[in-house]
Amino acid sequence: MRWFHRDRPPDVWETGVEPEGDIGTAQRIREICAAAAVIVEKMATLRGRNAEAEKAAESERYQAAIKCALELAKKISDDAMRDVSVSQIIRLCVKAGHLKTARVLLRAIQSDRIRDELVAESPSLIDQDAAS
Repeated sequence: MRWFHRDRPPDVWETGVEPEGDIGTAQRIREICAAAAVIVEKMATLRGRNAEAEKAAESERYQAAIKCALELAKKISDDAMRDVSVSQIIRLCVKAGHLKTARVLLRAIQSDRIRDELVAESPSLIDQDAAS
């Protein structure tokens, strides 16, 4: 019954708006990470008959958000602003349980202070193979 079926509005990362400058790009990444965090929380609470199908659809949306955020982060020329933006993406990856991606992104951060903060928040970011 498709009477009550509504098309969902486009996600933040699906709009064709290109941010201007490093500050606009960092703000856009923050918005994408906030929207994707809601998706991750929703995926954790899905139950019922169609849960697997819904999880697959939500996972696809999450992956699109991460991809868009990473593409935007590449465009930031200021190192400190890029580090902060990548740290937001890392926090999102940790929240979603994608530690392999988070560990790879952690190596991209140049600031020792930001890297130490992330490791203090999530000790699971320390690569066990590299630590030994």
